[in-house]
Amino acid sequence: MNELLEKITLCIERGKADLNSPFPADMQGQVGAAELTQRALQQGISPNRVLGEALITGMHRVGEKFSRGEAFVPDLLIAAKAMNAAMAHIKPFFETGEVRRKGTFVIGTVAGDLHDIGKNIVRMVLEGNGWEVIDLGINVSGEKFLNAIEQHPGCMVGMSSLLTTTMAGMEKTVAEIKAKHPGIRIFIGGAPVTKKFSDKIGADGYFPDPQGLVEHLERIHPR
Repeated sequence: MNELLEKITLCIERGKADLNSPFPADMQGQVGAAELTQRALQQGISPNRVLGEALITGMHRVGEKFSRGEAFVPDLLIAAKAMNAAMAHIKPFFETGEVRRKGTFVIGTVAGDLHDIGKNIVRMVLEGNGWEVIDLGINVSGEKFLNAIEQHPGCMVGMSSLLTTTMAGMEKTVAEIKAKHPGIRIFIGGAPVTKKFSDKIGADGYFPDPQGLVEHLERIHPR
């Protein structure tokens, strides 16, 4: 890998967003993902290479650490912040069509549930892996999910629930979506959710962590 791309990857993995970022402590005073991404583009490295070989690789590394219990929620959050700082320099190339998203993923916390930390982490990891994410927020009704699906044909859907009391609503929403869009893929997650529950309600998958979802999407929807 290009040495500059490897430096960007490390900044994403460690959560070093820019020169002024206080994290991690051992990288204070060094330039971060933002400056290095800008430098790579100025040197003629294509935005596709920067995205695929540096930004996505960095998010993949921290995601794998999270799956193994070697990284924690704060590590994912600062990595996502570094990713967003770098993406500010890549986004103009999405608008010109020079860089393409892997696909569109609609996500939201189900009706009756106001928790969003888990959903937000999944959103940031998906964005960091090249997906366009439509975040519907919290307390999302079945109707709102359906409207978003109609506005984004071919999308995939993710639902989060942290309360056992809202799992029945999740089941209802999955049924409503499948009735109107039988081919759409729906993935669910949240503390009380299990694979058994996912199978029971007809969802297409349950993942206890965002990296598992990303890897599954790579298998079923390769770029």
